Amino acid sequence: MTTLSARSAFADELRRWRALRRVSQLELAIRAGTTQRYLSYLEQGRSQPGREVVVRIAESLELSLRERNALLVAAGYSPLFSELALDAPELTPLLTALRVVLDGHLPYPALIVDGYGTMIEHNVAFELLMEGCAPELLTPPVNVHRLALHPDGISRRVLNLPEWGGHIVEAIRSRARISPDPGLDELIAELEGYLPPTELDAGLHGFAIPLRLRTDDGELCLITTLTAFASSTDVSLSELRLKALLPADTPTADILRRRDERVHAQ
Repeated sequence: MTTLSARSAFADELRRWRALRRVSQLELAIRAGTTQRYLSYLEQGRSQPGREVVVRIAESLELSLRERNALLVAAGYSPLFSELALDAPELTPLLTALRVVLDGHLPYPALIVDGYGTMIEHNVAFELLMEGCAPELLTPPVNVHRLALHPDGISRRVLNLPEWGGHIVEAIRSRARISPDPGLDELIAELEGYLPPTELDAGLHGFAIPLRLRTDDGELCLITTLTAFASSTDVSLSELRLKALLPADTPTADILRRRDERVHAQ
């Protein structure tokens, strides 16, 4: 990439991200430790930013590691953060540790997914949610959002599907607003097609909408928590999320405990 084309590409990306984050040139300049005038020159393609400046701007815009790499490439630099395949030998110890974490959540369901909701690992308790799902939805790679809302998936046993499903879609939509991605847009459109029209209560946030699931042992009421691996310096690891489904009431905790005891008695 020539210096001129790098300036233009970086200028376009800088303007796009600043507009998405809704920050002024002055505010971003202060965050990045530079001047508004210099930032203006960058957005006009009149100056070529140094690598350190690009990194500071990316951090100030709170971009993901993948997005920071892309901004560096747009400026004509090589990526800063590695992106190893999850089956790379270097990641084996970390993935082994994550499996221990999953087992540590027993008797409650837990799983690890990537940024698109592709299931990477799950513990044995999560198999309760997969019972009765169509085999094609369980064929790797398994997308847990599709598994959850598809008519032949978990949704057939969800007692509050409009509210719970709508909450899932809105969470993905919120992420897409922060980090625009055509892949997420396609997933949102697909998932919306599985749900009946509904309006979410604006006062419900986070894990406020529980999953009410019908099982042979009784109704479960579960809330979902998310854990991100924010300190990772590898793109692939930084995009992983640990989803843990925790009991919202005592009967649910009792059902999951008894099921776990049966599984281990076999």
